[in-house]
Amino acid sequence: MELFIEWTYKSKNGIEASFRSEFMPAAHALTIGEDIEKTGRTKNLTYNDKYDSTWLPKEIKKYLKEMETEPHNVKVYFDGGYDLQSGEAGLGVAIYYEQNGKWYRMRRNAPAQGLASNNEAEYAALHLAVIELDLLTVHHQKVQFIGDSQVVINQMSGEWPAYEKDLASWADRIDEKLKTLGIEPQFELVPRKLNAEADRLATQALQGVDITGQIELQDKYES
Repeated sequence: MELFIEWTYKSKNGIEASFRSEFMPAAHALTIGEDIEKTGRTKNLTYNDKYDSTWLPKEIKKYLKEMETEPHNVKVYFDGGYDLQSGEAGLGVAIYYEQNGKWYRMRRNAPAQGLASNNEAEYAALHLAVIELDLLTVHHQKVQFIGDSQVVINQMSGEWPAYEKDLASWADRIDEKLKTLGIEPQFELVPRKLNAEADRLATQALQGVDITGQIELQDKYES
């Protein structure tokens, strides 16, 4: 989570001026804010996030302590596959994260019905990924979402408009869930070969092979 600080400074002769910092990691904001207050010339100092919520120092400290034991440094790979003949879809998600000083990988796939295109399957896979993040208690932090769908990545990042009603509905649903979790998404488009794990999970879902599991990794680069 990143915060910015707002405060009013009062000089010796009573002149006041208001200041606002740039966004910075929560721990940095708390340290700087406490240093500013030590001057004895500060009033109305507040810590604020990108959603216009104000955080008290004790809430920031609680958040930082929780982050030591909750998943962080999260990277999500997602992919969706669609079978035009059967009208069925397969969704694949691989989530890498750090927790308690160790690295983990969680894999999940699922079949899906009632979708109309490969693009919709890709959106459904991203939605599944966000649901899994909720189950992992990932919140109030940046998360990297990696996929090979140009449509989904560009629409979710705001580079392309979502004209199709079904796709726009998925995008709105995902945006709302991310906002509820306090997740700041960073979307990255990669070639299919760099998304092979999620692609394989989606294909296995289409084949009726259920994959759900979590393992500890020796290091964060293991796949």
